[in-house]
Amino acid sequence: MFEKPDVKLVNMEDSVIEQLADDEEFRKFLDETFDVKAHANQAIQGKAISDQLSKLAEGISLLDREIHSQIVAHHEDLLSQATGVETLEGVLQMMQSRIQSLLAAMDRIRSKVSEPFNKISSRTTQLRNLQDTCDLLRRIIRIMYLGKRLNSQLQGGAREITKAAQSLNELDYICEGVDLSGVEIIEQDRRFIKQARKDVESQAHKMLEQGMETQNPTQVATSLQVFHNLGSLHHTVERVLQNCRDNLNRNVRSCLDAQSLAQQHAPQGRAGPGRAAMPVTGNTAAFRASLWTNMEKLMDNIYAACAQVQHLQKVLVKKRDPVTHVCFIEELAKHQEGHVNIMQEFWDSITHMLTNEFNNSTEGSRASMHLKQAFEGEYPKLLRLYNDLWRRLQQFSITTASSLSQSEPTGEEDVSVEDDIFIPGSKRNQYDSEKALRDTLTKFENAYLSKSLSRLFDPINLAFSTGNPPTTQEVETIVKTIASELNVASVDTQLCITVAKNVAKTIQLFSVKSEQLLITDGEASQVIGPCTPGQQRNVTVVNILYLLHQSITKLLEGLQNFPPEAMECIQKSLEGVVVLMSSALSPLMSSVLDAVEAIILTMHQEDFSSSAVPDPGKESQCSLYMRELQEFVSRCQADYLSRYECQDFIYDSIKPIACRCVELFVRHASLIRPLGEGGKMRLAADFAQMELAISPFCRKVSDLGNHYKLLRAFRPLLFQNAEHISKSQAIGDIIPHSTILHFLFARAPQEMKSPHQSADWSISRYSQWLEDHPSEKDRLTLIK
Repeated sequence: MFEKPDVKLVNMEDSVIEQLADDEEFRKFLDETFDVKAHANQAIQGKAISDQLSKLAEGISLLDREIHSQIVAHHEDLLSQATGVETLEGVLQMMQSRIQSLLAAMDRIRSKVSEPFNKISSRTTQLRNLQDTCDLLRRIIRIMYLGKRLNSQLQGGAREITKAAQSLNELDYICEGVDLSGVEIIEQDRRFIKQARKDVESQAHKMLEQGMETQNPTQVATSLQVFHNLGSLHHTVERVLQNCRDNLNRNVRSCLDAQSLAQQHAPQGRAGPGRAAMPVTGNTAAFRASLWTNMEKLMDNIYAACAQVQHLQKVLVKKRDPVTHVCFIEELAKHQEGHVNIMQEFWDSITHMLTNEFNNSTEGSRASMHLKQAFEGEYPKLLRLYNDLWRRLQQFSITTASSLSQSEPTGEEDVSVEDDIFIPGSKRNQYDSEKALRDTLTKFENAYLSKSLSRLFDPINLAFSTGNPPTTQEVETIVKTIASELNVASVDTQLCITVAKNVAKTIQLFSVKSEQLLITDGEASQVIGPCTPGQQRNVTVVNILYLLHQSITKLLEGLQNFPPEAMECIQKSLEGVVVLMSSALSPLMSSVLDAVEAIILTMHQEDFSSSAVPDPGKESQCSLYMRELQEFVSRCQADYLSRYECQDFIYDSIKPIACRCVELFVRHASLIRPLGEGGKMRLAADFAQMELAISPFCRKVSDLGNHYKLLRAFRPLLFQNAEHISKSQAIGDIIPHSTILHFLFARAPQEMKSPHQSADWSISRYSQWLEDHPSEKDRLTLIK
């Protein structure tokens, strides 16, 4: 509607503004902060007012000329602008008329809507008030009705207590979220309901306590039903468990109160202010007697508390609400995450409580050395109390599960048994309740085992302190100490196994110290002269080891109901004693075997080629080497072996030498060449004398088994021809084929050389080769 200003006009305005800005007087009027009053006051105070007026007239004249020039220059534009203004005024008048019409229509609509709205609002308020009043009246009527029913139910006593609890629960629901204060008609009912709730809760608590004490499932189930109806089952169970924990905690502290125990037996008239009542030497026994009496009472209290909680859990597992059929244990699970096992949680709290109280009474601020010494020194007694408690709890669990299953066969028996932490093999989880109980005594057990090991080691260290082998009395003392420790530990299987390991360590220590006393140089292995001091020392060590072995073996045989694992542990350590005895005998046995081999080898130095039959009337027909062998074996038995007390062990150790002697004798007898008829008779006599020669090395020569048969079977072959020898039943099974071939070579013509002659070996070298090649296949291959 309005046109854009012309460029020339703009330039003209700029020139006028520049002209005004250049003038010092007119520049003030262009300032945005120009104040008319301030400028007027300044002009009046000035002296040349006429000059200022003429200056202002000049500026006004300048502006008038500029305005006149602008109007003249833009006359046409101004006329068109004036016409546009008139058109705009017409449009604005039309819009104003329409706005007035709209406002009038809105007033009419408002008058039509507001009246129904106000009526609806008032009716809605009346309806809400009526509904609130009706609801309140219904609640009041129901409260009055339930109050009368509650009154009659309370008069019914314990038989109606669950119904009374249900009525109270309904009353709580009715009164929930409503302010009934000021309603006079039910004020008395409200006071009665409040008192009735207290009475019902009190009766239910008494019934629950009595039912848990007497193990009455009916009373416990009834009281739990009451609390379930009251909506406080979870809090009630928690409160009962906490009361049991608190009572047990007080009992434990009272039992472990060293000052109280000492005061029970303190002499009268000696106590005073500041004097601590601690047991002295004279009343330590009385102090410990009181302590163990208190511990027995504590075990009874723990058993009673666990029995009550266990009975409570079994009832919770079986009891279901008759209306909703929800199991009570599931109701408790809603307040906890996962599976609920009240007994396990309670048992866990008991074990932690015992651990803490034992630590405080022996190491904390309330520590007592007398309690610590009593528990560590008589730990098996404490463990026996624990085991008795555990057995009682197991028996109670089995009996209770059986009685509940018979009284209420609801199909939940399996769940109850699986949740029982006292029945072995019935736990769902890996929680070991017996181990948790034993862990409370870990500190005392470690201390007792340490002292037990010290008691076992002390007599051994004392016996070997002189550097000589222990005496018989000292060994008996060691065995008595072992027997005492094993007998004391017999109260518990696990303790038996642990103490048995200590006994095994004790036997190993005895073996190590005995081994240090053994003589292993040439003095221990000589068989030329009489028994040397070193050999006598070894004899003493072996006899002492044998005495220890026999004593402990006899001790183990006398133990009844001893754990097999513990028995096996001790027996393994005794095997080490036998190995050490064998090691002590080894040098002597090696020397005896070497001497026997050397004596038998000398038979080849004698002449067996004689064909003359010796006179039977002569006293002795045996050879010189055989007499030497008999004398040597007899001297070994008399000078060396007879000194050992363990004859059975000696016979078992020397038996391989006797067998070896027979084997070498038969081998070298088969290698004798030439062999005449007289030589055969003398060799046959040597076979008979061999049985006499080796008899000191065994109980009976027949005990040598196959070697004895070999000795007896070879002798008849001396007088048989080759045909009969080849048909002998003893060849192969008793007499090796290689030995028979050696014997046949000996009877062959001289041109047929024996195997060792063909190999250009000496007899001793050939005998050694046979030793190195026990296989008959290798031997026959060489002979071939």
